[in-house]
Amino acid sequence: MIPVPADLLEPVRAIAREAGRAILEIYQSDFAVEAKADRSPLTAADRAAHEVITRALARLTPGIPVWSEESATAEFAVRATWPWFWLVDPLDGTREFIQRNGEFTVNIALVQGHGPVLGVVHVPVPGRDYAGCATTGALRWDGDGAAQRIAVSCPAHTPLRVVGSRSHAGDSLAAFLQRVGPHELVPMGSSLKFCVVAEGGADVYPRLGPTSEWDTAAAQAVVEAAGGRVVDLAGTRLAYNRGPGVLNPHFVVFGDDGRDWAGWLRGDCAV
Repeated sequence: MIPVPADLLEPVRAIAREAGRAILEIYQSDFAVEAKADRSPLTAADRAAHEVITRALARLTPGIPVWSEESATAEFAVRATWPWFWLVDPLDGTREFIQRNGEFTVNIALVQGHGPVLGVVHVPVPGRDYAGCATTGALRWDGDGAAQRIAVSCPAHTPLRVVGSRSHAGDSLAAFLQRVGPHELVPMGSSLKFCVVAEGGADVYPRLGPTSEWDTAAAQAVVEAAGGRVVDLAGTRLAYNRGPGVLNPHFVVFGDDGRDWAGWLRGDCAV
C-alpha cells in the first residue's frame, strides 16, 4: 500500500506527543547521563521515546521500516531497498534536555526515496507541534489549541535574522555572521532552528557543522511545506539515504529564494 502523507499527519502527531509525555516524565526526575560510542550524551528519555515511537509506527504502518537514531544499525544494502521509510530522532537536543532549557524536540519524518514528504516536530516542554506535507502546508499547534498556518518570511528582513545553534556555535557561524554584517542572532537548540525559519521568526539558518540525517528530515519537511528550502552548499535539496554514512553535508535553511544563500555561505557570492 502506498502511504498518503496527509492521512498520516494526525496519527504521527499523536505518536510524537505520546513520546513527549514519556520524555517529560524523565525530564522531571533526577536522570542519569551516559555517553554513546561517539561520546554524544544519552539518557533514559532517548530510549523511552524511541520505544514509544517505534512500536506505534510499526502498528500504524506495518510495511514501512523505521530508522531511528537509537537503532541506527540497518546496513545500507538493506536501506537502499526501501522506497519508503520513517526517519526518527526520538530526542533531538539531548544537550538541551540535560541543561533543562526546554529546547529539545521529537522528530518523525516519512521519507519517500531520498526526500522527506511528511514531518512532525513536537516540542514537549511547551506542548507545541509543527507539522507539514505538500498537501496540508505547514502547521503549528500550541498545546490543545487549533492548528495555525505558518509560512516563511519572504522577502528576508533587514537586518537579517540569523538562527544559530545554542550548543554548537563555533568559528564557522562566527565567520558567516561577519560576512552578513548587521544582523540579529536568534540562538536556538535542536530542530527548533528549522521551525523558527518555517514560521517566519528568522530568515536563515546556516549549518557548517556535523548533523545526522535523523536530525533534519522532519523539520526539513516542515520548512518546505512552509515555502522554504533546505539545500547543501551546491544549492541542491538536502537528500537522505544515499549511502552508508549518516552525516549530512553542510547546508542552509531559508525562506527568501531570491538570494544565493549557498553562495553566500561558501563566501564566494554577495547577498
